[in-house]
Amino acid sequence: GNGYIEGKELENFFQELESARKGAGVGSKKDNFGEKMKEFMHKYDKNADGKIEMAELAQILPTEENFLLCFRQHVGSSSEFMEAWRRYDTDRSGYIEANERKGFLSDLLKKANRPHDEAKLQEYTQTILRMFDMNGDGKLGLSEMSR
Repeated sequence: GNGYIEGKELENFFQELESARKGAGVGSKKDNFGEKMKEFMHKYDKNADGKIEMAELAQILPTEENFLLCFRQHVGSSSEFMEAWRRYDTDRSGYIEANERKGFLSDLLKKANRPHDEAKLQEYTQTILRMFDMNGDGKLGLSEMSR
């Protein structure tokens, strides 16, 4: 929840990444996990802090998977974030529910000139919910979205 992948999270992330790469037939010839992870960090941990942050993660994931970075690029300050929040919390409930999330993501993708269809929009809507709905209530509160 701190905005970084580090420590055990980083190991788990790397193991899952390696598994996905092998499944896609893109595995590396090296068998040593520690060596692979060191090479990975050297390549992607641009500021050498031992953590992977959102901007660094964008270099790893396919374009479809890093769609949330569009939001970070278009909302730079807390006042811009609150403006976006008010715009998408259309019923002023203090939460962004499914229909509001869909509008948020659709506008975000249009702003970033990323083509999408209804199926992809639905997939992204579900993905953002899985990623940020910490209490499992099916909607995103302000504290969850600000992460």
